[in-house]
Amino acid sequence: MSAHADNHAHDDDHGHHHKETFVTKYIFSQDHKMIAKQYLVTGTIMGVIGVLMSMMFRLQIAWPEEPNVLFEALLGKWAPDGVMDADIYLALVTIHGTIMVFFVLTAGLSGTFSNLLIPLQIGARDMASGFLNMVSYWLFFVSCIIMVSSLFVEAGPAAAGWTIYPPLSALPMAQGGSGMGMTLWLVSMAIFIASSLLGSLNYVVTVINLRTKGMSMTRLPLTIWAFFVTAIIGIISFPVLLSAALLLIMDRSFGTSFFLSDIFIQGEVLHYQGGSPVLFEHLFWFLGHPEVYIVILPAMGLVSEIMASNSRKPIFGYRAMIASILAIAFLSTIVWGHHMFVSGMNPFLGSVFTFTTLLIAIPSAVKAFNWITTLWKGNLQMNPAMLFSIGFVSTFITGGLTGIILGDSALDINVHDTYFVVAHFHLVMGISALYGMFAGIYHWFPKMFGRMLNKNLGYIHFWITAVCAYGVFFPMHFIGMAGLPRRYYTNSNFPLFDDLANVNVVITIFALVGGVVQIVYLYNFFVSIFFGKKATQNPWKSTTLEWTTPVEHIHGNWPGEIPHVFRWAYDYSKPGHDVDFVPQNIPLKEGEEELQH
Repeated sequence: MSAHADNHAHDDDHGHHHKETFVTKYIFSQDHKMIAKQYLVTGTIMGVIGVLMSMMFRLQIAWPEEPNVLFEALLGKWAPDGVMDADIYLALVTIHGTIMVFFVLTAGLSGTFSNLLIPLQIGARDMASGFLNMVSYWLFFVSCIIMVSSLFVEAGPAAAGWTIYPPLSALPMAQGGSGMGMTLWLVSMAIFIASSLLGSLNYVVTVINLRTKGMSMTRLPLTIWAFFVTAIIGIISFPVLLSAALLLIMDRSFGTSFFLSDIFIQGEVLHYQGGSPVLFEHLFWFLGHPEVYIVILPAMGLVSEIMASNSRKPIFGYRAMIASILAIAFLSTIVWGHHMFVSGMNPFLGSVFTFTTLLIAIPSAVKAFNWITTLWKGNLQMNPAMLFSIGFVSTFITGGLTGIILGDSALDINVHDTYFVVAHFHLVMGISALYGMFAGIYHWFPKMFGRMLNKNLGYIHFWITAVCAYGVFFPMHFIGMAGLPRRYYTNSNFPLFDDLANVNVVITIFALVGGVVQIVYLYNFFVSIFFGKKATQNPWKSTTLEWTTPVEHIHGNWPGEIPHVFRWAYDYSKPGHDVDFVPQNIPLKEGEEELQH
């Protein structure tokens, strides 16, 4: 107890005697709340770039070979007379995928919400290491700058797809984007991985060591469980991609042949031998599939928290939810081969990966059923955060069902390189994760900025986004089953696909409307930071510890002693209480039992 008092005295002393300058408060901050905001704003800017790219290549697919003033203005030499060059189309697809998967969804969810919520919800003053936390963000920022700068190299950015398979990525002479653009891609990703590892180690240590008195693991909110397990997956799988990137750099620059063998260019035999591009696929997807869950698990945690709070009832099946998070984490590391069914894999091995892939549907279904049961007969508060959470469940189920088809090797081979795959992973990972991120932003914006977002603009943002998301990705399943290949900048040379051209136009119109409506969100976000209605301390009447901190941010989170925890995180509508929520720091009444969860 005296050690705790000493720490508290030190905190007070630190607050009184070390006045923060603008630079130490807003730029090189070590306060987890400020670093969360830095991640969010940086991720938002990267998201705008990624969405603009997707709108550009959707315009190209809908109206191929037609001059476009926008292309001429934005792409310059890559769009002579306003007609998009085939190479830049591949580059846009590559950088769009990279930005959205790594820089928006990974950083926007883990970087923002792990930083914001882990110390606040477990009752800690800050992260285990504020300095490492700051370094983690700035490595991420440098990584973003390098990735964006690759768009401006003379020969063009990386154009080997976001999966950067050799030999396109391994031979600098393969195409324009295989030169300096590819090198910058690899350097950017190496720095990004270093950032992610530092962040993940910090999150794990903080959750294990810095929980307040009474905060046992079974009293943690599901958000913290999700962030904790996500960080562990990142620590296990990200180094594998780093090794793949380093070996690829050696193949490109130092004459090795880890991923190259029997290469011919214009009849000339290159000296590479003994390597295998399939080895790169194994290394990439050993990260690539857990990456899907690194993106989606934090969104699942946020949605669980928001649904319980806005249903005014306890989350259904708390322990089953934790078990399913752990099961998903384990299974995610043994399913990577389903991305490689068309690589010439041994059929028996394919059947093993089919089995493990279909197995992961079980914990995913547990979560989906528990969310639906949490909503059942709840006193639902339909604010924008709740709508995006329900939207998340909808797209997660819709996209997950098509995963059963792609997880079966015999079925996957028929649709592997078609728009069916694009539809599946955008719904189950892209749109679902974005919905989780938007839900989290609408719910925790008052905690971040001390102000409220405009609810009516939030409704407009949700409904138009929801309609457009299905308008874009639902029809893609059908053009995929019809055989339309992905990553082709035009299909006009194939009479077989002429009948699908009108579908692509419809998809593009939905994509453009869905992209433009994000301006409503951006306006709401940036204007509300300065002019939004001032937030009360606990605007959603939630039970978790972050809502016990004052609205005005202070370094150290609580002005006095850190609150102790006496109950689990979901005491909503509990019999025997006058109000329909009981915060975790309220002691149990005499004779009151803690809920069995």
